Amino acid sequence: MAAVRCEVSEDARLDLSLQYSWYFQKAGVDIAERYLAAFRGVLDLLGSQPGLGVQRRFRNPRLKGIRSFQLPASFRVHLIFYREEGERLVVFRVLHGMKDLPRRLTQPPGAAD
Repeated sequence: MAAVRCEVSEDARLDLSLQYSWYFQKAGVDIAERYLAAFRGVLDLLGSQPGLGVQRRFRNPRLKGIRSFQLPASFRVHLIFYREEGERLVVFRVLHGMKDLPRRLTQPPGAAD
C-alpha cells in the first residue's frame, strides 16, 4: 500500500501546542521536543500504515470512523485520533487517553475538564 498524505487539523495543532507548553513548563524544553518528535514519528508510521490504529466505536455520529494510536514510550498516555479520508489521513485530535474521550473529542482544545 502506498503512503497516504497526512494532515493535522487545527484542533489537533492546538492540542499539540497546549501539551507542548505543559511539558515545557513542567519538564523542560528537551522533554517538550521529545513529545513533538514522538508525534511526528507516529504520524510517519500511520502515513505508511493507516490501518494500524484501533477502530473506535463512539455513539456520537460525528465520531464515526475514528481510529486511535498511542504515542510511544513515556508519552503512551496520549492518543492520536484520526480518520482515513480517501487518499489522506486526517488527525483530528491528540488527547490524554485517561480523559472522558467521547466528550473531549467534541469539545474545543483547552476546554475545561
